[in-house]
This record gives sequence, C-alpha cells and structure tokens, in this order.
Amino acid sequence: MTMFNSLVNEIQDAATSGSTKRQIRALTRITDLFLAGSAGYSRRQVELFDEVFKTLVEVIELKTRVMLAERLAADPGTPPALARAFATSDTAAVAAPMLSRSTALADSDLIASAGSQSQDHLYAIAQRETISEAVTDILIDRGERRVVHAVAGNEGARISDGGFGKLVQQSGGDVMLALRVGARRDIPRHHFVKLLETASVEVCSKIIAANPTLAEVAQGAVTEVIDGINGEVRKACDDHVKAKFRIKRLTEWKELKEGDVHSAARAQDFERTVTALSILASCPIEVAERAVLNPNPGAVQVIAKVAGCSWATAKTLLLMEVADRKMSKHDLDRARVNFEELEWRTAKRVLEFYEARRTMLAQAPLPVAAEPVEMQAAG
Repeated sequence: MTMFNSLVNEIQDAATSGSTKRQIRALTRITDLFLAGSAGYSRRQVELFDEVFKTLVEVIELKTRVMLAERLAADPGTPPALARAFATSDTAAVAAPMLSRSTALADSDLIASAGSQSQDHLYAIAQRETISEAVTDILIDRGERRVVHAVAGNEGARISDGGFGKLVQQSGGDVMLALRVGARRDIPRHHFVKLLETASVEVCSKIIAANPTLAEVAQGAVTEVIDGINGEVRKACDDHVKAKFRIKRLTEWKELKEGDVHSAARAQDFERTVTALSILASCPIEVAERAVLNPNPGAVQVIAKVAGCSWATAKTLLLMEVADRKMSKHDLDRARVNFEELEWRTAKRVLEFYEARRTMLAQAPLPVAAEPVEMQAAG
C-alpha cells in the first residue's frame, strides 16, 4: 500500500508541475500493481481501484487523456477498472475511444453509460463491433437521429423485437432510416411488412434507384411492388416456410379450423396466424398480414368474421403484440359489440371491396406519392 500511495502522490504532484510523462509513468505502474494482484482482490478493493483510477484520470491533462484513451482502447489487456475510468469521463473525446472499441468494458458498463451520458457518448457506443439487445434498446430509446441511424446501420448490433418496432415507427418520416432498417438481414418479417406499409413510396423509389433491374417491374403500382418485395422475403423466411407447410398439411387433411388461428395468435406466431387466416378467409396472404398488423381493430375483425371465427379468436387476434394496439378493456368491449353486430355477408363485401381496390391500384401507373392503403371496417 505504501507503493500505491507513493504513485498516487506522484501523479498528483505531476499534475501540479505539469509533467505529463511522470503522470503516464505513474498511472502505468498503478495499472501494473492492479494487474499483479487482481485475482486476489475483494470486491471492495476492486471498487477502490475504480475510484482511484477515475480520480487520477481526471487530473491528467485533457490532451494526454485523449491520447491514453486511444492507446488503451486498442489494448485487450487493459484492466476493466482503468477502462471504466476513461469510459465514464464526462468529456466525450476521452470516453469515446473506450466506448466504441474497448473489449475490457462489460455489458453492464455500456448499459450504465447509455442510460446516463451524452449523445456523443451514445454515438460512440453505437459504433462498437458488437452490441447486445439490452444496450441497443437504450440507444434507440434515448438516442438522437444520428445515434439511431448508427444502430440501424450496424450489422453487429443485435436489435430486440421491441427495438425493431420503434425503428419502424421512426422510419415513417425518415427515408434513410427506413432503408437502413429494411436492409437489415435480421429484421423480423412482420416488422418488414409494416415498414413497407409505412414508407412504401419512399422505400420503393430508393430500391428502384439502387436496383435498375427492378425498373420494369416498378412500372406497376406501389402496392404491386411492395407485394413483390414482400413475396421474395416471405419465400426466404424459414418461419413462414414452416408455417406454410404445417397449414398446408392441415388443409389437405381438411383439418384446418378456427382453433388453429386461435392457438397461433395466442402463441404470438405471426407466420402461422396469417397463413391459417388467409386460407380460412379465402383471401391473399398479403391481405391477412395487413389486417393483423393494422393498428385499426376493424381490419382484423372483418377478416376474422369472414374466416368464421368467434369473438374469442377475434379478441386473441386483436391482442397480438405485432400490431402494438394496446387496447384497453373499454376498447375491447366496444370491439366485441362491433364484431358481434357485423354480419358475415357485410364483412365479405368489405373484404371483396378491399381486394378489388388493391387490384385496381396494381393496374394503375406508379403514383408520385401515396398513403398506405388500409382496410377499414364498417361501423
């Protein structure tokens, strides 16, 4: 401990005299001292080193701190306590190298930083080679536009289902974000469908610009382009392929029933739900997908009625998390009244009208701007 106190005093004395070399030399020796006995330190002793490192780092000249941070961030052997001392600095130029590159920082360190530090700190974290879902959730919640864009464009960032939901929501008025999110290979298909519906014209025009071979196909309506893109994604989606095989087998055996929709919806299985619902309602799967994902509860009630579903199943469909409807008890009570009053023939006509409208749009020239088409329920 005598040596430790001596080194601390040396750094503080050097800070007074302005000797950068002495500061670095003393800090390096304290780091070596920490490493030499780290295996036998108690939790309290490690916490003490954390505080000492943090205090000592702050007395070093800013230019030197930035230089040290750059050097230590690239060193996999940097002690976590020293890495945290730099990463928790309020000066982003000092913290950024550690936050963006250091492997010495634990997930808990990144979570703490993401939850309390500045946008510059958050942007640095968003540059990391790999980022966990727990961290990206905070970055998406707290981050400004450049932070969110960095997360969406980072292939090493793992994004939760809820995180994708927020990214898609923010993509509505942000073309570049929509493109970054849509280009991610790990985006769940139900979020991809929502993304296409939210920013259909912008996304399609950019895809066409980036892929000249699609120009001829794009002469059709936006609706047709979206369905074409979604169809290709659907074919490549393992979950959808498995769900389609399972439902097809039940259909061939004439065993597909309302209960299959109910159980799939309760399990939050989007692929199985929309596949079964489209077959029972005798409608294209794109229509079933949009009904399930539509925030308007009327859309899914219409298709559920045509499919011969009871209120119990319709309610389960309304409560599926992918649509993020957040319906209260009052909302559900009102929906139940509407569903029970809706006649099958009326629902069938609404569905036929919606499909006819989509067909008409598919035969029309590509519009300059268009709002996403939504199926509305009568009453």
